[in-house]
Amino acid sequence: MELLRKLIGRPCRVHFIGIGGAGMFPLAEILYSRGFAVTGSDSGESETLERVRALGIPVAMPQSAENIGGAELIVFTAALLADNPELSAARESGIPTYERAKLLGVLTEGRTCRDGRTCRDGSGYGNTIGVSGTHGKTTVTAMIAHILLKCGKNPSAVIGGKLPLTGTNGIDGGREIMVVESCEFADTFLQISPTTAVILNIDADHMEYFKTMEKLRASFTRFAAAAQTVIYNADDENTRLAVANLDGKHMVPVGTGADCFARAENITLERQLPRFTLIADGAAYSVKLNTPGVHNVHNALAALAACKLAGVDWEDAVAAAASFGGAGRRFEIMARVTPAGRRSSPSANGEIGGAEHSDCITIADDYAHHPKELEATLRAAMGMGYRKVWAIFQPFTFSRTAMLLDDFARALQIADYAVLTEIKGSREVNTYGIHTADLAAKIPDSVWFPTFEEIADYVAERIQPDDLVITLGCGDPYKVGRLITELIKAPRA
Repeated sequence: MELLRKLIGRPCRVHFIGIGGAGMFPLAEILYSRGFAVTGSDSGESETLERVRALGIPVAMPQSAENIGGAELIVFTAALLADNPELSAARESGIPTYERAKLLGVLTEGRTCRDGRTCRDGSGYGNTIGVSGTHGKTTVTAMIAHILLKCGKNPSAVIGGKLPLTGTNGIDGGREIMVVESCEFADTFLQISPTTAVILNIDADHMEYFKTMEKLRASFTRFAAAAQTVIYNADDENTRLAVANLDGKHMVPVGTGADCFARAENITLERQLPRFTLIADGAAYSVKLNTPGVHNVHNALAALAACKLAGVDWEDAVAAAASFGGAGRRFEIMARVTPAGRRSSPSANGEIGGAEHSDCITIADDYAHHPKELEATLRAAMGMGYRKVWAIFQPFTFSRTAMLLDDFARALQIADYAVLTEIKGSREVNTYGIHTADLAAKIPDSVWFPTFEEIADYVAERIQPDDLVITLGCGDPYKVGRLITELIKAPRA
């Protein structure tokens, strides 16, 4: 890793293979802000690539060996297939080539790194807050960054979604606090050296890699063991098991139990926006969240605890949390459109439930791609008072779809209507013999279509005023929402 540390110790030419990925873009943003000459490539257009280009970073498409020319450092995403032409060329070129987790680990090193090495003057962070968990990582990472910024801190951050307060995924701030989304996929979070480890929950996911829940929990245990302080969801059984035998750590439980460092009481929902009483340090604080769904109570507890330990007063943290409207692609309202074509915007303060919506159709987007996430998102949507809820879901990876097929089917039945896209295989080939039709067959009255255009036509012809259309998945289903919006505004003759 010393070569990588040396390379990013000064501005150089860096090429990102798959720069539009949620984990790649914030790293590219940070290096670009530090004066690195950044280029990138990707396999398909996306909203993220629009933002990449808006920064002035050139993006090559399609991917080909020629695109890596002139690079001094190459970073690639683990989502690539093994025969990707740029990755193959990079490995043959002699140019230093690293998977993004390696770069993330070096960029987010604490002042004392995992291997005991003391980071160079001017590098490393006093408190690296690593946010992990099967669900909620992006929301909590973004919420922590939002609270710290609103309370006068100057954090750096690596977030898997856009932070509305800054309009960025990556923040190159001060050297005291780094907040980093820490994903367990293929154990990539073990590259990070957190000072504070946050574990939100542990659920069956990426089982094509972990195989068993015991091995998955063991990875979270290793992640927490690298930290000095561990903030964990004491209401989640798998999380409790993962941290049960840690020694020599500052253990910080959050949840609804009496022994929690930050405890939630009197939990209610107002148009699916959580309200609760925070009990902490012997005092009570009234918390109002602007992120829908009761699951965000635990997310907020973890974020508030992390900010308190980072030097923010409870009262200030609670006030800042109230102004957090979520991260990009987390129940994000994309448009409100009347059938006549007049577009109305979300309320000025960003509240999802803040504007009456009876005269228009609401288009929203959410990153949910696991059955538990779908269930949480759709239950929130169904409780928000819309006439009907349309769930447009893009399954992501063949392995997850095959292994959790029945769970996906149960979750999608929560919505009034379920419309499915083809499975987005990403890094996988379909060795499972799984198809969208297999999922649709388990969901009564659901439909599926091969193309986004067909889905948009089907839904646009049938939706009514006061309906909610929510696109779901971590690929690019939001493109369907855009197509539907355009069809509502300008119906085809």
